[in-house]
Amino acid sequence: MKSSARVFSRATRAIRSIPCPVISPAPSGLPWWTSTAASGSTSMVCARKQLPPSSPKSRNCALKNNFMKLLNFFCALLLLSAGCKPGSSAPTAVASTNQTYSARGVVQAIPADHRHATIQHEKIPGYMAAMTMDFSVRDPNALNALSPGDEITFNLVVSADDDWIENIRRTGSSTAPAPPTWRVVAAELKPGDELPDCEFTSENGRVVHFSDFRGRAVAFTFFFTSCPLPEFCPRMNRNFSEARTLLLADTNALANWEFLSISFDPDFDRPEILTGYGNFYRGGDTNRWLFAVASTNTLAVLAPKVDLMFWRENGSITHNLRTVVLDVNGKIPRQFDGNDWTPQQLADAIREAAKTSAP
Repeated sequence: MKSSARVFSRATRAIRSIPCPVISPAPSGLPWWTSTAASGSTSMVCARKQLPPSSPKSRNCALKNNFMKLLNFFCALLLLSAGCKPGSSAPTAVASTNQTYSARGVVQAIPADHRHATIQHEKIPGYMAAMTMDFSVRDPNALNALSPGDEITFNLVVSADDDWIENIRRTGSSTAPAPPTWRVVAAELKPGDELPDCEFTSENGRVVHFSDFRGRAVAFTFFFTSCPLPEFCPRMNRNFSEARTLLLADTNALANWEFLSISFDPDFDRPEILTGYGNFYRGGDTNRWLFAVASTNTLAVLAPKVDLMFWRENGSITHNLRTVVLDVNGKIPRQFDGNDWTPQQLADAIREAAKTSAP
């Protein structure tokens, strides 16, 4: 199912990118859903858990009915395939090989631990648009000789559930201005603070609010369906899937809890898209896990409160990662920044939040 989710992501990106209904055949050897518009495309992709390079913290046209039918048909085929293995309520691992993409860019920042580097990269053909990202490295020594402003070439390696860069080589230096920094416009909430009520459109088309979950502990995270990197939105959803499995299997755990996955791409992630995407991770079982999408007005209020940062760059979406736990009174006992937290940590946080006494 991990591989299926990645294919779904690519399918939505391919369909999203079509500026007109004229489709050219897919290259030989590629599946039919990777067809692209003859006039070109613009993808929307997400960036790593860090912020813009100097931050103090770290579609184009209406979707045509025939493309929706195409996507729904593709979803049905994948769900049918998933259903051939009975008793599975969560995605199952599928063996796949790593894919490697050649890239070039300019180093914007390297943290002291040398575990990742923020790079303003050019378009990576066949994978993503030009943007600024924070890439992981497997070997910290690979960054020892690099400094901000260095021009580099590198390989981006993508597996079913991870991604990193390697073969990094300095080719020169750049005097080009850095991408714009993020401006903090509102204070982030602290543990114990109450989260303001916000409304979303759920996958079933209904309007829901945080207040609808009063009396239940809630864990919510952010994503968008065409996010291509396994370490980002797909990892958030895999972690939610595994944490839900842990909680449902715990006969001593309280039952007053809910998971909520919130898309920040209202232009594309409409209810029918959310349902198909969500079922890749839920295994068709919607028990205590809802997918929804936030409007731009909701995001303007909510994002600063939890330090969610996202912006559009060269036609793409760059964002960090935030996962928040609410207790039964709508207050924040725990927030997970980035993607280093585990499903067990989230399950433990939900158990504690569910025990909170109502006023």
